[in-house]
Amino acid sequence: MIRCETGNMRHQRGYEYLVWTVFLLCSLFSAQWVYAAEIQGVRLWAAPDNTRIVFDTSAAVQHSLFTLKNPDRVVIDLKGSQLTTQLRGLDFSKGYVSKIRSASRGQDDLRIVLDLKDAVRPRSFSLMPNGDYGYRLVVDLFARADKVTHKKVRTIPQAETARDLVIAIDAGHGGEDPGAGGRSGTKEKDVMLAVARRLAKLVDREPGMRAVLIRDGDYFIRLRDRVRKARKHKADLFISIHADAFRDRRARGSSVYVLSDRGASSEMARWLARRENNADLVGGVSLDDKDDLLKSVLLDLSRSHSIEASMKVGGNILDGLKNIGRVHKRKVQHAGFAVLKSLDVPSILVETAFISNPKEERQLRDPGHQDKLANAMLVGIRAYFRKNPPLGSLLARRD
Repeated sequence: MIRCETGNMRHQRGYEYLVWTVFLLCSLFSAQWVYAAEIQGVRLWAAPDNTRIVFDTSAAVQHSLFTLKNPDRVVIDLKGSQLTTQLRGLDFSKGYVSKIRSASRGQDDLRIVLDLKDAVRPRSFSLMPNGDYGYRLVVDLFARADKVTHKKVRTIPQAETARDLVIAIDAGHGGEDPGAGGRSGTKEKDVMLAVARRLAKLVDREPGMRAVLIRDGDYFIRLRDRVRKARKHKADLFISIHADAFRDRRARGSSVYVLSDRGASSEMARWLARRENNADLVGGVSLDDKDDLLKSVLLDLSRSHSIEASMKVGGNILDGLKNIGRVHKRKVQHAGFAVLKSLDVPSILVETAFISNPKEERQLRDPGHQDKLANAMLVGIRAYFRKNPPLGSLLARRD
């Protein structure tokens, strides 16, 4: 009888241990499930035609998005998430967002509200970890079609049909994509924007030329959209300005690249093209326009004339760069840069220096050296178009 009671007691204690173990495991699982993702950071960039908000998350997160009126708002509901950062320090002076608010929704979910300055057309998508970035939720805000203002186009009299040459100047990277970085903290996106602005001023002073800055601020632009903007402005030349980087800090000098369909001219050219083309992976590309990609592939089948012109102007710019310092390659290089894939616009990519080289990093930060780089590129642009003025341009009329 005593043995039977002892056995029952042992059985009961074992059952109790099992229950408590299951309870603790369920509690731990529940706690992890309740907050499957933490919102660890919020970043905002305002471009001329859109505003981008990026939420850094600890894991992939399910979300839904909708808009409200009176007042205009975008509401984002995130499943099993909590906010672990402060919504402070964001610059709302530009763009569509006036304020960002958050609140718990139910026991497990999070609601984020974007208070807006005007009605928008939102788009959202998630990104997997890439490079220095982890999981991200991206929300892009665009002006609604009925809110877009159309500028009046001035009719040019017959006597003024000769036009300025349009030079599209593209400062590489931007926004959440900093590009390469120097040991002292220099960001490629910052110094290249400074050089691009200096070049634009020089071009605008040049008789018969006009500059268009593809990026004139710290915001992200997809590679294909950079090319589209150049085409929209009917550019006669597209020049993308970058800073090179390599694992060996002794690497130095400038380089000029044009597009090649037949293969890169060196292993470094292949490595560099892979790195630069990954910019869209960092900034994030929604896959809702696959038809446009197919169109661009078809257009890419015929552009031999554009590549030939790119080689000529690239050679002239490389000559200008040789006059101010060391060049990494003495001939124009070939690589498969996505940003150079234009059917009808001569396009080149200039690697101004190696930001990974401490000496050249210091030079890139120096306004005086930035002026030298801009002047060297202008010399090459001027030399090419004086020999090859497009029909209908003011330079062609002068000749």
